[in-house]
Amino acid sequence: MAIGLGLMLGFFGVIYIFSGLRVIHQYERGVKFTLGRYSGMMTPGLNIVLPIFQTWQKVDVRVMVVDVPDQDCMTKENVSVRVNAVLYYKISEAKTAIIEVEDYHNAVSQMAQTTMRDVVGEVALYELLSNRDAISNKIQTIIDKATDPWGIKVHSVDLKHIELPKEMVRTMAKAAEAERERRAVIIKAEGEVAASQNMAKAAHMLSQVPGALHLRTLQSLNDLSSDQSNTVIFAVPLEILRAFEGFSKKK
Repeated sequence: MAIGLGLMLGFFGVIYIFSGLRVIHQYERGVKFTLGRYSGMMTPGLNIVLPIFQTWQKVDVRVMVVDVPDQDCMTKENVSVRVNAVLYYKISEAKTAIIEVEDYHNAVSQMAQTTMRDVVGEVALYELLSNRDAISNKIQTIIDKATDPWGIKVHSVDLKHIELPKEMVRTMAKAAEAERERRAVIIKAEGEVAASQNMAKAAHMLSQVPGALHLRTLQSLNDLSSDQSNTVIFAVPLEILRAFEGFSKKK
């Protein structure tokens, strides 16, 4: 009878031990509690948890991704924009992440949403659009500091999309078009000034050298004669007319 009872107890003991075996993967950590109190960490490999007396919670220590949903934000000049982002974080202390905060993943997401709204509200629209990386770094720094007591390390925050009101998009498009037209007018005017300066310089040089104007005229006629469809009206240089005037006076 005693032997049978011993075998039964041994059988149940083996079942009890086997039912408490837990396997922790390399990218996981286990937080163990004995009668409700923290009693140690479970490292990768085979671990034993005593049923009834002990419980445990598994923590993934890989880099986690939080897709921050669209947030309605107001910029410094009261322009309404919709902003979304993606956040990357990692559990640095599994014990703290389990004990100090109820749901660390949701807590990080909520912290990212409120921080993003606050930071966007401190900057102007132009700065938000042109300095996206700097604003992302500022959001990351604030969230990392706030989640440090939770045993969480925030690696980066990236603003994915900034949606502007339709009327603001139209206004910015008109402003960009006006700026392009202004630059085109300036470039055209600068080109005309440079061309006039070159023409004035060329005219001065031609006037200083005797016969240079005649050579230039002959060269132009030669260029025009290469195309048979051109009609050439030959203009007599003033120097020739003056020569005829001098000849008539001598007579």
